[in-house]
Amino acid sequence: MTKHTIQRSALILAFAASTLALTACQNLSSPTVRFDRQVNYGDAKAVELVTNEFGSTDLQMIAEKMTGGLLETGIFQGRPTVTISTVKNKTSEYIDTTNVMSSIQTALVKSGKVRFVRSINEMQQGVDELQRQNQSGLYKQGTTAKVGQMTAAKYTMEGELTSIVKQNNATKDVYYKFTLKLFDVQEGTIEWQDEKEIRKTSKR
Repeated sequence: MTKHTIQRSALILAFAASTLALTACQNLSSPTVRFDRQVNYGDAKAVELVTNEFGSTDLQMIAEKMTGGLLETGIFQGRPTVTISTVKNKTSEYIDTTNVMSSIQTALVKSGKVRFVRSINEMQQGVDELQRQNQSGLYKQGTTAKVGQMTAAKYTMEGELTSIVKQNNATKDVYYKFTLKLFDVQEGTIEWQDEKEIRKTSKR
């Protein structure tokens, strides 16, 4: 083998190696992750009819009905404070009812007509932060949040989701009812209440 042939072979190998390295870098920098199943993005507001169990469309219909009803009453004059209490799930399904209340809370907060204070489930995080600011010695005096200055809720919101299921060999019928109540904390009176009924029927 001549010297010229050896140099030419070395150049070809170097070119091939650099091409492979460049291809590998391009593959590593690609943000796409693929699996065997095809996955597509969809409209989060689209009507969901996969099963007749409680779904995203039911949640959205309930939140829209309750929010609209609350804002139409005019009860939120002066931006009163509200907190979320219990949301009972009395159906036979596992349903994260906090999602329903969270959607209602989000819409009400965005309306600007009401202020929400920490619920009992969120209170511990608030207490922990106050203790950290006031007891850790990490913060400048005068910049820490003072203990005992939280604003109490004027109203508390309580919800309940129930269902009735009927089925035979050909048909399954599910009836849901979501009830929301707004209590005046001091007086213990119900100041507002509404319901949303949903019926879903499927053929086997």
